[in-house]
Amino acid sequence: MATIKDPTGLQKAGEVSARGGPEQRDHKDTLQQMRDRLKIAISTYSESREDELDDLRFMAGSPDNQWQWPQDVLATRGSVQGQTVNARPCLTINKLPQHVRQVTNEQRQNRPSGKVIPVNDQADVEVAEVLDGIVRHIEYMSDADVAYDTACENQVTYGEGYIRLLTEYCYEDSFDQDIRIERIRNSFSVYMDPLIQDPCGSDAEWCFITEDLMKEDYERMYPNAAPLSSIMAQGIGDQDISQWITEDTIRIAEYFYIDHSDETLYLFPGNQTAFKNSREDKSLRAMGLQPIRERQVDRRKIKWCKTNGYEILEEREWAGQWIPVIRVIGNEFQVDGRVFISGIVRNAKDAQRMYNYWTSQEAEMLALAPKAPFIGYGGQFEGYEYQWKTANTQNWPYLEVNPDVTDGSGSILPLPQRAAPPLPQTGLIQAKMGASEDIKATTGQYDSSLGMVSNERSGKAILAREKQADVGTYHYVDNLARAVRYVTRQIVDLIPKIYDTQRIARIIGIDGETNMVKIDPTQQEPVKKIVDQAGIVIDKIYNPSVGRYDVVVTTGPSYLTKRQESMEAMSQILQGNPNLWAVAGDLFVKNMDWPGAQEMAERLRKTIDPKLLADQDNDPALQAAQQQIEAMGQEMQMMHQMLQNVNQSIEAREVQVKEFDSKIRAFDAETKRISATMAGMTMEQIQDIVMGTLAAAHDAGDLIPPQGMEGPLEETAQHEAAEPPMVEQQEESVELPEMQGGQP
Repeated sequence: MATIKDPTGLQKAGEVSARGGPEQRDHKDTLQQMRDRLKIAISTYSESREDELDDLRFMAGSPDNQWQWPQDVLATRGSVQGQTVNARPCLTINKLPQHVRQVTNEQRQNRPSGKVIPVNDQADVEVAEVLDGIVRHIEYMSDADVAYDTACENQVTYGEGYIRLLTEYCYEDSFDQDIRIERIRNSFSVYMDPLIQDPCGSDAEWCFITEDLMKEDYERMYPNAAPLSSIMAQGIGDQDISQWITEDTIRIAEYFYIDHSDETLYLFPGNQTAFKNSREDKSLRAMGLQPIRERQVDRRKIKWCKTNGYEILEEREWAGQWIPVIRVIGNEFQVDGRVFISGIVRNAKDAQRMYNYWTSQEAEMLALAPKAPFIGYGGQFEGYEYQWKTANTQNWPYLEVNPDVTDGSGSILPLPQRAAPPLPQTGLIQAKMGASEDIKATTGQYDSSLGMVSNERSGKAILAREKQADVGTYHYVDNLARAVRYVTRQIVDLIPKIYDTQRIARIIGIDGETNMVKIDPTQQEPVKKIVDQAGIVIDKIYNPSVGRYDVVVTTGPSYLTKRQESMEAMSQILQGNPNLWAVAGDLFVKNMDWPGAQEMAERLRKTIDPKLLADQDNDPALQAAQQQIEAMGQEMQMMHQMLQNVNQSIEAREVQVKEFDSKIRAFDAETKRISATMAGMTMEQIQDIVMGTLAAAHDAGDLIPPQGMEGPLEETAQHEAAEPPMVEQQEESVELPEMQGGQP
């Protein structure tokens, strides 16, 4: 299995289905339909394919194979392949590959790329960007450039190239699949519906990809298939089957076709749709919803099978809505009901033949010029005939003659002399130059587009002439861009069907940066944002199956080329304005292609005033984060100020409490002293002492004033009314003896 080549993706196509295995049903009608359709395709394309094959052989012509010379001309000039001794020259100066590469390499410098755009109101711009990244990753993992370049070379050379899509399992122990873009090297192995109108074949009803396998390889690959003897026995009476098998090979074909079915589409409340008896229909009805409208729909299903013409070897259903074979067309004509396809070589073949012929004639004349024949009298060569016959092919040290040969009067005749060499013919040179110009005219390419020096002197004039030259071959690039758009459209259609489980998908940005995204096909919204407690978005989950998306294509230089061009332009600007380094130096360094450029650009970016960075001002997420940071900063300042006020209030209160406590202790000590001395004193003495003490305390402000009276303690109480006192104050009363008459 590993040693068998797979130029058309025939072996990988066994994993072409998204889910499920082969269908078990009667294949008799399918096989007959398949054989009839292939016969129609071969008959329709046979004449055009012969011309295309001749174009390919002609373009690959070289001095070794002489494919650019007709066989009858070679026979006439005595030139046999590999043996040109004693034959007239048949030179091959093949100029066509240069003209083909001029178009194909122009395409490589300006590669077309698809861009996903949202279509309806359910689609999201962020999901479109994610789909763009997934498509770029698929192209990178598939080496899609090889598929595009191969299709373009075939298209330009003989008129048609093909690209195909496949699905394959990600790993041996996984059921997840990935989408792959594969090249079809041999375009003659593809037979597409001849009734298609779209250049890319999007309206094709069926398509074949054929490959001839050696019988030994076939038996090893399909051990459970019907024996070759039974196929050959049935092919004896069935001409359709006999075309599939030869003495050494058997034809294997991939057969894509559309299975049409009439089904009823229901419209439920909430603009929800479902086909009759489908899982969605049953689910909506279980929720109590009833359809409000219905219509008949021609539902298409893409079927795929692999066959040997006698039986179906494999059969599955393709997940997409189009046949995954994309055509890249060159020139297409329909004459008398037949389709003729050509490339750049077709119309240049005669001009190339004339160029080869005139070059050969020129070489022949120049080779014969120094070997002009000798002119003499017959008697002079008598006895030395061999020497004179081989004088132009062998280097004789000397040539002998008969010196006594005389004329009729007896006079000795002059010695033999060479005839005058033929003069170069100006008409031959002009014919050769004319043939070269005819090649340019038939290919649509002139001196400026081929890099030759022309009479234009200014850069604008040269660019204008190159642009005019590119117009003649632009339809090749445009058709390729159309095919790339169709490829991208099919991939966007396949992604929700292949990525039908929760997974981590890798995406590639337009600048080549790689990232990872989460995909969840079960969520209802296209983008689900996961935020933290502060409301900052920390993650996003995407569902590409919500909404509809389409593809637009752009043709231009690659990102690397654009980066180089932008670096050159910025270098010129910075040289004229050195002050721009302070505001745009990071952009210049970022576009440089050397290790550490990105890190250096980031460091330069940190030195630039944030107000000058437009991306910071325009990023909503960054704006929200900045606002949140500012609010948190203000809140921290307020909390710090409140903490300072509390600390100051606590310190002042502690001082007041300490002062008041000392006064209370002094008043208590004085009260106890008075009580101790009261025993030996008369009532009048006691009264005088008490009244004096109270008067002194009142004057000093040590007494608590009554409510409504102003005083130091009242001001303290008003100042601290909002907060409870730190220390509970206990007042001690002094019991005084009762006075006579109720007065002290």
